[in-house]
Amino acid sequence: MQSGEKVRTSRNLWKTMLQHKYFYLMVLPVLIWYALFAYGPMYGVTLAFKTFDYSGGIWGSPWIGFEHFQKLWSDADFHTAFKNTIIISLMKLLINFPMPIILAILINEFSRKTAKRFFQTVLTFPHFISWVVLAGIITIILSRDGVVNQVLMVFGFDPISPLTDSDSFRPLLYFTHMWREVGWDSIIYLAALAGINPELYEAAEMDGANRFKRLLHIAWPGMKSTVAILLILHVGQMLTQGASFVQIFNLYSSPVYGVADVVDTYIYRTSFQVGGDFGYMTAVGLIKSVISLVLLVVANTIVKRMGEEGLY
Repeated sequence: MQSGEKVRTSRNLWKTMLQHKYFYLMVLPVLIWYALFAYGPMYGVTLAFKTFDYSGGIWGSPWIGFEHFQKLWSDADFHTAFKNTIIISLMKLLINFPMPIILAILINEFSRKTAKRFFQTVLTFPHFISWVVLAGIITIILSRDGVVNQVLMVFGFDPISPLTDSDSFRPLLYFTHMWREVGWDSIIYLAALAGINPELYEAAEMDGANRFKRLLHIAWPGMKSTVAILLILHVGQMLTQGASFVQIFNLYSSPVYGVADVVDTYIYRTSFQVGGDFGYMTAVGLIKSVISLVLLVVANTIVKRMGEEGLY
């Protein structure tokens, strides 16, 4: 009986696929791309348990078990990079995650559509400036002869050098990241607010609800599920997007390695500049990926226990 049901289910599946064959053909290039460039390279994870041999390649390299991971726990440079990654990622999450929400609420309060479009355009534009270009602009502005120091010296202040100052470099990272991404990140929250029925605001206003109460009881519930999902994603991407390789690599230099060298820049420097062991660097990357997965699962579990919908 069960085998007969399985056969019918299989036939129905093939029948459905044939009926929608053109849709499946449209999806096929995406599936092929993921298979080749997302799932295919995963076999390289085995390098974390090998000593890379240039002549033998990944498959011909000898197995060494967990030696790379044992080395990792005693590597002071890795410990520094991992600590910096956690600090920078947490601070960016605490500072930069709420800002797009606040910005979206403020823009949504504009009654004139022209004003909304103007501020959306102005605040979103920096996202399209690459970190390479932006780092060059920041370096020129904050250099010894840059605009900032020229203005400071006119008013009798000493020149500053946040790009080479350990105390100033991290705040510079937080500020530049917020300036570049806050407008772009607010778009999805604006979309959530736009989906709220305007009649709810009108009814609340007729009942005497002030702006704060309308925000608290209408706007926030309407965007709360979106905030929860994005919080999960941000926590899961903390070690990658939080401590952005592109941003830090284009801004930092040797004087601030102690406070700015993160896991990704450490992997790059050790692999390509110092000429390190690719197997060891793969082990470092694997550890980072496992921790990111754990953070994602934990964040998803906490959000679901708070009564919101998670990712799964």
